[in-house]
Amino acid sequence: MKMIEAITEQLPAWRERVNRLRTQFGSLKVCDVTVEQIYGGIRGVQIQVSDISYVDPYEGIRLRGYTIPEVLEYLPKKPGSDFPLVGGLYYLLMTDRLPNEAEADEVEQEWASRSQIPEHVYQVIRQFPRDTHPMTLFSVAIMALQPSSQFASKYAEQMFTSEGLPKGDYWKYYLEDSMNLIAKLPGIASFIYNYKYRNEEIVSYSPELDWSANFARMIGKAEDLRYQDLCRLFFVIHSDHEGGNVSAHTSYLVSSALSDVYLSCAAGMNGLAGPLHGLANQECIRWVLQVREAFGGHVPGKEELTDHLRRQLQAGKLIPGYGHAVLRVTDPRFTVQYEFAKKYISNDPNIELIGRVFEVLPPILAENGKVKNPYPNVDAINGALQYHYGVKEFDFYTVLFGMSRILGLTAHIVWGRILGKPIERPKSLTTAMLEQLAEKSLQSLER
Repeated sequence: MKMIEAITEQLPAWRERVNRLRTQFGSLKVCDVTVEQIYGGIRGVQIQVSDISYVDPYEGIRLRGYTIPEVLEYLPKKPGSDFPLVGGLYYLLMTDRLPNEAEADEVEQEWASRSQIPEHVYQVIRQFPRDTHPMTLFSVAIMALQPSSQFASKYAEQMFTSEGLPKGDYWKYYLEDSMNLIAKLPGIASFIYNYKYRNEEIVSYSPELDWSANFARMIGKAEDLRYQDLCRLFFVIHSDHEGGNVSAHTSYLVSSALSDVYLSCAAGMNGLAGPLHGLANQECIRWVLQVREAFGGHVPGKEELTDHLRRQLQAGKLIPGYGHAVLRVTDPRFTVQYEFAKKYISNDPNIELIGRVFEVLPPILAENGKVKNPYPNVDAINGALQYHYGVKEFDFYTVLFGMSRILGLTAHIVWGRILGKPIERPKSLTTAMLEQLAEKSLQSLER
C-alpha cells in the first residue's frame, strides 16, 4: 500500500520530534491540575498529544489541520458525487497528507479485497435476542474478529521462536489489523441492521462501489444515490474528535497495553454506547418528534416555539443537541449537514423544525449569560437526516457513529505504536491526601 510508504517516509522526522521533546523538555510543565478538575472528570486537562485531530473553539474540529469545509472540498470524490471517499479521508488521517484520486481509490480497493466476514461472526450475532441493543451486537462482532489479529498472532509467535518482533514494526501489524477491521464494518453494521429490522439478509461487498455506498446498498438502498451521499458526509464528519473523548481515550488506553486493534476498538465502542457520549444523537430526533407531536404533528411558528422552549427550560429540561464542551460557535458538522438538508430535503418537517429551533433557541439560552455555547452541535440534526431516508430505528444511529469513529480510533492507535508511546499509568490520590493538601494551602494563606 502507498499508505505504508507515505507513513514510513515520515517516521524518522516524527520520532526525532518526539525524542527531542522528551529528552530536552521532559520537565517542562504543560498545565496544573485543580481539585475541581480531578473530581470533574479531568475535563480540559491537557494529558494527551493528538496530531490526528484538534477541536478549535471557534473553527470546530480540524482533521490533520483541515477544517470540515476544507476536508469536504479537498478530498477526492466519487464521480457524480459531491462528497468525499472515506478511503481518501483515511489516507489523510494516517499519513498527514491529502491523497490524490489514485491513493484514495487504493484504500477503497484494499477494503474491498478484505471485506469477507467469517461465518462465525454472523453466528455470534444470531445468538443474541433480537431486542439486544445494536451497539452490543456491534461490539461483540468486533470482538469475534479478534482471532484474526495479525499483531496478536505475531506477538505470540515470538514467545516460541528465537526471532523477536521489533517494536519499530508493531505499527505495521496494527495498520493491517485496522484495514481488515474497517473493511468489514459495512458488512457487520448492515447485518446487524438487517437482523434486527429487516430480513436477516447478508449482502456481499461490491468492489464497484465505495465503502459508504456499500453500506447503503447493504441495508436496501442500492438505488438511493442521495442516501449514499449522506453516508459519505456522515462517515467523514464523525470520524474523529481529538483523543480525549470517551471512545477515543478508551481505545487508546487499552491499546497502550499492546492490546490489538479489535480489543481496543471494541472497548472504545462500549464507551461510545453510553448516553453521555454516542447515544446523544438518538435523543435529538426523539425530541424533535415529540415537539411536533405536541403541536399536532405540525411545525410551530416562531412565537409558539419560543413559548414552548421557554416552558421546557423553566421546567429544568435540557434541549438535546445544543451546547458543546469546547466549541463556542455553531458546530461546523451541524452546518454542513444543515446545508445538505436545505439543498436536498428542505420540505421535510423535521428539518424545518430543526431550522426554526436553530433560529429561536440560541438567543434564549444566551439570555442569562451562563451558557457558554448556546449553539447546536453535530447531534442536533444527524438523526433527522437518517430518519428522512428511512433509517428510523433510533437505537441504530450510534452504530453509524461507531463505524465512522473507528476510522479515527485506529489512526490514533497506529500512531501510538509508530511513536512507541508507553502504557498509560496515571497516579491516584486518596481523599485524605487531597484534604491534607487543602489544609496546607489554608495554612499558607493564613501566614
